Amino acid sequence: MIKAILIDDEKHCRETLSIQLERYCPQVKLLAECSTASQGLQAIADYQPDVVFLDIEMPVMNGFEMLGRLSDITFEVIFTTGYDSYAIKAIRFSALDYLLKPIDKDELMKAVGKISQRRHNPLAQQLDILMQKLNHKPVVLQKIALPTLEGYELVPVVHIIQCESDGNYTLVYLKNGKKFLISRTLKEIEELLEGQGFLRIHHSHLINLNEIIRYVRGEGGYVVMSDNTSVNVSRSRKDILLKLLAR
Repeated sequence: MIKAILIDDEKHCRETLSIQLERYCPQVKLLAECSTASQGLQAIADYQPDVVFLDIEMPVMNGFEMLGRLSDITFEVIFTTGYDSYAIKAIRFSALDYLLKPIDKDELMKAVGKISQRRHNPLAQQLDILMQKLNHKPVVLQKIALPTLEGYELVPVVHIIQCESDGNYTLVYLKNGKKFLISRTLKEIEELLEGQGFLRIHHSHLINLNEIIRYVRGEGGYVVMSDNTSVNVSRSRKDILLKLLAR
């Protein structure tokens, strides 16, 4: 049985999620429903939950501020929010789960289904990544959580050389020679790494501009990366790449 707490300032949202959990996630036992972050902090101390369904936007103290009040987070977090925002991008960057309201039952079941698999994964580090992203910490300090088939790999962004599309998955190549197959599309990775010094130079390749050692001219040309791999540049992306390299 998974012990859960629900924290949301909107009564109808609490009621709806409670019904959905009872109907579609019988393995979840809802121990408390809280309308404020302060109540949530007390319920966490009282019940020691396995998972907290946490609304992001709440008056007085939002969900992120509430987590910042905790010295030790030993439970899983599934964020809930009414709209896609910059906060959602930060959550994706840390590979934590979130549910958009109105909550879809299939997405709820999927999120709950992951909980038991993630119990021994680096949640604290994922939350650190989330807070760094929200607080606009320098790129050099940022890591990204990569969801692999075995769990998560927490990797400094600057260690990524390139990302290559593999259908609904992406191969991520690192400076140390390792590569990971992650369960994200290249488009999703591109969105997560926006503003981090990466460029999509081909429909199948996203590269770290700082890891280019040579550009070879041609119809589109190709780049040689720091690991000596060559990546073709599409004609439509050639001008953008050359402008960035000229800077």
